[in-house]
Amino acid sequence: MQIMVYLLVLAAGMGLSIEAGLLGPLGELVGHFSATLAIFMIGSILLSLIMIFFAKPNLPELFKQPKWLLTGGVLGPVYVVFLTIATPIIGVGMTMTSVLLGQIGMSLVIDHYGLLGSEKRGIDPYRILAVVMIVVALWLLS
Repeated sequence: MQIMVYLLVLAAGMGLSIEAGLLGPLGELVGHFSATLAIFMIGSILLSLIMIFFAKPNLPELFKQPKWLLTGGVLGPVYVVFLTIATPIIGVGMTMTSVLLGQIGMSLVIDHYGLLGSEKRGIDPYRILAVVMIVVALWLLS
């Protein structure tokens, strides 16, 4: 089961690179905010249809949760706008490697301190080496 999860996450990561490759040119043609809005509108429509036909929506329970848990809704569009702006300027490889560095760096902080309800996992030399290797990858890609 765990290998299947890894493969799904790998596919999701590949999808993010494809999304960045699509968003850059779209943003250049129609504007960064228009491109981001289009992506989120299409995604919202698709997800709504999936929920209508395949999942039982539980929206009343969703809105009973602490409001800070919904702040991810702000982070998604900000991330997509930044992808849309960065990709034509620095390329998909540099954009996604920079995203990876930010993700890994923040993930280590979240894990180390057990933030956002996650289990504490201390930063060790291997994790530091992983961050250093991503920085080296950025340098090699530039």
